Formats: sequence, C-alpha cells, structure tokens
Amino acid sequence: MFETPENDSISPALRALLELFATDLADVKFPDVDTAVLGEAAAHVREKAEAVARAQAALDAARQALNESQESLLQKGQRALAYAKVFAEDDAELGGKLEAIHLPRPVRKGGQAPGEPVGAAQGSEENAPRRRGRPPKLRPVANLFTDGGNGADGAQDEAAASLQS
Repeated sequence: MFETPENDSISPALRALLELFATDLADVKFPDVDTAVLGEAAAHVREKAEAVARAQAALDAARQALNESQESLLQKGQRALAYAKVFAEDDAELGGKLEAIHLPRPVRKGGQAPGEPVGAAQGSEENAPRRRGRPPKLRPVANLFTDGGNGADGAQDEAAASLQS
C-alpha cells in the first residue's frame, strides 16, 4: 500500500511504521490514528516533497539562465570597455576613468584563458609537468662527416656501428 521510492521524503523508521499499520495493524484503530490517517499523511508529505523538487528544478534552471545572462553581459562589457579605451586615446580624463575599471575575465567553457590559442595550454613546455626519473643516457655520436677520408682509419664504420647498437 505504501510506496518506497529511492528518494523518499519519509524516513526509514516512519516507513517501517507505515508498513506495520498496513499489514499487521491494519485492523487496529487508535483515536485519530489508523492506517487510513497515516496513509493520507504520508501521501501529503510526498506531494509536498514533489512540489519542493519541482521548485528546486525551476530554481536551478533560473540560476543557470542568470549565469548565462551575466556571462553574456560580461562579454559585452569587455568589448565595450575595449572600444571605449580606443575611443578615449586622446582624452586623458576619460582614459583615466576607463583604466580604473577592471572587469573580470569571462569564464571559458574549455578551461583556457580568453586570449590563449587552442593548443597553447597543452603544448607549452614551461607549463608541462617535469618528467620523473633519471634523464636518458646520451650516447657519444661520432661525426659522420669528418675529414677522415673514405674510412681509411675506420672512424665512419665505428660511428655507424655505435648508432646501430
């Protein structure tokens, strides 16, 4: 008779009591309390919980819309400030007023800074984490184009052998 959804707004202890009144105590009636009264009260609680869930979803949607509107205004404000600074190049007083305005950077969904090229965040060596462990061993490489002739002293053969090993 009583539902037990996952996100039930009725505590497990009260659900157990409701279940007992629906089964073992179904025929028992106390003053102002019986199976029907408890069932109605539980249904009322679930209705109110559903209303809260709908209101929470509407609030979340409204917050998301507000955030998007604020982001749009910020982007337009950044552009307006940039245009106004160019416009005020010859007006020191207006330029000073504009320089005093510091708007936050717009939030990018990709997680990179606004003026940064797409591959710059991942490809820059100074931001890359250091490699762990010992650096690779450097092998001495003989110059293959030395003035040693046509291999009379065998330097070219040795160099080729060391490169292959």
